[in-house]
Amino acid sequence: MRRTFAPFYGKRFIGNNNPGHMEVHDLDKETQSCQIDIIELHHIVIFSPDTLEEAKKNRFDNCVYCIGNSQK
Repeated sequence: MRRTFAPFYGKRFIGNNNPGHMEVHDLDKETQSCQIDIIELHHIVIFSPDTLEEAKKNRFDNCVYCIGNSQK
């Protein structure tokens, strides 16, 4: 579910840059297993443009739960 408040601002793709995670989530397909709400705010990354391709260019791996095909 997209969130309109900071730091999400309605974005669809959200990255978690916590070392050891580096994964991107699709908030339109979020599951309970994604646990977006427990990511520390300073580890949240938004992408411009707000696309999966942009996240991939920044070396984020897919979340296994909301996107699938994770490389981890």
